[in-house]
Amino acid sequence: MELQQFFEQHPSVAVAFSGGVDSAVLLCLAKQYAADVKAYYVQSAFQPQFELADARALAAQLDVPLTVLPLDVLSDERIAANPPNRCYYCKQKIFAAILRQAKADGLAAVLDGTNATDRADDRPGMRALQELGVFSPLRLCGYTKAMIRQIARDRQLPVSDKPSYACLATRIPAGTAITDELLQKTERAEEQLRAMGLVNFRVRYRRGAALLQLGKDDFPRLLAQKNAVLQTLSADYEAVYLDLKERPDDD
Repeated sequence: MELQQFFEQHPSVAVAFSGGVDSAVLLCLAKQYAADVKAYYVQSAFQPQFELADARALAAQLDVPLTVLPLDVLSDERIAANPPNRCYYCKQKIFAAILRQAKADGLAAVLDGTNATDRADDRPGMRALQELGVFSPLRLCGYTKAMIRQIARDRQLPVSDKPSYACLATRIPAGTAITDELLQKTERAEEQLRAMGLVNFRVRYRRGAALLQLGKDDFPRLLAQKNAVLQTLSADYEAVYLDLKERPDDD
């Protein structure tokens, strides 16, 4: 199916918008092809503040109305307990909120930015989307991550080279309860490293310690300021470890 054909069949759409490259390209194309489109950003403890800022700026650039939906994800014990399928319960809660608001706003279909490169077998959240009737047109129409980044460059979207950013909860290993304190610690650590020039990285929580996972370009950046990194993170972590395996660009 061609993407234009999808929007001919679904002319009234609500786009789940994160501020990342996938949802940005989806929103851009929905703006081009759909008759009626609005964007919805779910604001929870799992999203850092810069993501909301990016989402607001992009929606304004694309001239698409953006609705911010506050959501207390940790009020759901199934999510806070952090089981291996936590993402399933989280996506249920997030997209149920978008579906309710989209229906109230008179929009017929809810879309998310899952692409054809994303693997369904290791993403329990995809099952939740299917059960709720959420469409993933980029995946349906065969758009890979490389294609999406190229479209973003062609459309001069500022997120064309933005690294993929999974929610903060993914930094906490399954089985470790998720708390506001752990999420705030993670966001603070990653914001500090970003301010020091790192771009493509994760700060994983491991029993009181921080495990740093870096993209190839961030290794020399970190090593050049190793002492400053240790001093910065020591306020929140008992130890700091470095994973020597290179982190994929779109993980």
